[in-house]
Amino acid sequence: MDVSAVLVDGYGRIQEEVRRVLRGLDDDLLSAVPEPGSNTIAWLVWHLTRVQDDHLADAFGGEQVWVAGGWSDRFALPLPVDDTGYGHSAAEVAAVRAPGALLLEYHEAVHTRSVELLAAVTPAELDRIVDTRWDPPVTLGVRLVSVLADDLQHVGQAAYLRGLLARRVSA
Repeated sequence: MDVSAVLVDGYGRIQEEVRRVLRGLDDDLLSAVPEPGSNTIAWLVWHLTRVQDDHLADAFGGEQVWVAGGWSDRFALPLPVDDTGYGHSAAEVAAVRAPGALLLEYHEAVHTRSVELLAAVTPAELDRIVDTRWDPPVTLGVRLVSVLADDLQHVGQAAYLRGLLARRVSA
């Protein structure tokens, strides 16, 4: 298996879990919190998708699907267009409200773009510096693994939250 195939497989696992988490959820469960100040499923899925979109667009020198595909307009969130959710307050988390179908459509669009980018990655490219704001500077390989790990953590949190909230609704 070559490097691009490993990356495409890894990012495909995020997509599979996002589909699983969102399947059949209504707007109330998407926006519910187990206790005040917690993240919602909607926010977690939006955030992980925004991070993937933002970070891969930056690493490959392209435009974000969020803007180029008109997703920022479709979501119409009361947030800056370049917001990815990093450091959000409880009020900002609560402001991210969207139906599951819209969240999934945006995630699918980002996943499609990610696969296009990842499918062309060669081993030599993994050492290319993509962010000099850190010491040591961040390489493409480190950035891709970082996004993969972060997204898998967030989709796991969303899955856990789905199970927790579904129990409360059915009890």
